[in-house]
Amino acid sequence: MVPCQCLCKTSNKRRQIVLEKYSNIGSLKRLTFDNMIPHGRSGSAASQKKFEAAYKAAREFAVNPQGWLVFIGPSGCGKTHMAVAIANERINKGFPVFFITAADLLDHLRSAFNPESEITYDKLFEQVKNAPLLILDDLGTHSDKPWSNEKLDQLLNYRFNNELPTVITTTPPIEQLGDRLVNRISDPRLSSVFQIEEEGKETMDRAWSDGLELQKNMTFASFDWKRVNLPQGQRDNLERVYRLAFEFAKSPEGWLVLQGVTGCGKTHLASAVVNYQYQANKPALFIFVPEFLDHLRSAFNPDSKISYDQLFEKVKNTPLLVLDDFGEQAATPWAKEKLYQVINSRYNARLATIITTRCSLDEIDSPIRSRFIDPKISVTFAIEAPDYRGDSSPPPAPRRTRTYTRSKKNI
Repeated sequence: MVPCQCLCKTSNKRRQIVLEKYSNIGSLKRLTFDNMIPHGRSGSAASQKKFEAAYKAAREFAVNPQGWLVFIGPSGCGKTHMAVAIANERINKGFPVFFITAADLLDHLRSAFNPESEITYDKLFEQVKNAPLLILDDLGTHSDKPWSNEKLDQLLNYRFNNELPTVITTTPPIEQLGDRLVNRISDPRLSSVFQIEEEGKETMDRAWSDGLELQKNMTFASFDWKRVNLPQGQRDNLERVYRLAFEFAKSPEGWLVLQGVTGCGKTHLASAVVNYQYQANKPALFIFVPEFLDHLRSAFNPDSKISYDQLFEKVKNTPLLVLDDFGEQAATPWAKEKLYQVINSRYNARLATIITTRCSLDEIDSPIRSRFIDPKISVTFAIEAPDYRGDSSPPPAPRRTRTYTRSKKNI
């Protein structure tokens, strides 16, 4: 007996709906091989070659999924698109796939312990463990907690031992994922690893983070150092700091510490340096110190999307760092320790750094102050201008009078 054609079409459509619902793909069903650039979006010939190799492997895996396929690269390089394209290709062929990010999986597992949960922990874990094809996205961006690592290790160990088809995407280098997982991912018998794009000088921070829209427009061209309402001495002071910051932007070396009242222009100049770097396609990182400490604290939360170590290392090692509003953070022992670790690490590595602060040097803890005023690496400049938002009335007396200069011959 042969089923009628209309019944086949209905059955196939219903199966497609069921497979899409099971897959957990959601809105990502739009990501396919058809709308992917086979050589990627990078302008680097080396990165394009790596992307093409990964793309070819992904197409082959979608036809015959065997073993593990691992894509490594920074955010935005296309690794998730490639993994989801595999999933959508398999679904279109009528095969089941399960997609989930590592962070979401751990969230669901935790919530499954709740007595009111619609699905039990065991049922959920078994579903993921035994998925005919598992797409595990963003491995390594989950919170680095013993419980989280244990669950992921159990999951991947099971799939490794049973040689179940698995696609993994990760941003951190695999060396940061733990020895047990590294051994599985690196096993050439089962796993194929593709470094789509390395997060090095080509792909580090070259754009403003969300929430810093104001800083995007703070350029040297928009900085008014000829404020006619100011006394001549303050205008001369603004011109000197403008030229100092501009020279720093052209060749970021050593440290620049800018002091002054709110609205005097120190954040504008620091942001202008960052914008100058971005226009030259060079990396830089702008950090508002109180928010940075908040992010560090939240990174300890099991629900955090980024690990504490990732965030801390990024700030310590970026080629050019701006620490804005230094001294406005809560003066807790923990905050002091974290900031000292950042300052000391960058001081020892001689990494270009700009610090803006309303504090006098005497108000800054001695271990940090000694690095700020070291003439071998640092220039400190007290901006005398008042808040530009106010009128031309004279500013309050500055909280410091000394200006330290850096001896370039000693750098």
